[in-house]
Amino acid sequence: MCLGIPGLVTGVEQRDGLRVGTVDFGGVRKRVCLAYAPEATVGDYVIVHVGFAISVVDAAEARRTLAVLRAMGDVLDRELGP
Repeated sequence: MCLGIPGLVTGVEQRDGLRVGTVDFGGVRKRVCLAYAPEATVGDYVIVHVGFAISVVDAAEARRTLAVLRAMGDVLDRELGP
């Protein structure tokens, strides 16, 4: 199973012949290759897997997915304890 995380594209640039985006994951920003999502622009949400944006997703879906992932983290923290 693969896990793709939604993030907000906050910047786009060319780097060594590839489109690279700065993607914000709730305050954590990472550089992400946009080669597999060439239509992605600043303001779009993308699904990122191992450093590659693999698709553009609408903002509402991205927010729902992020809420589920956050809830899962809380459940795991409670179940596993300190």
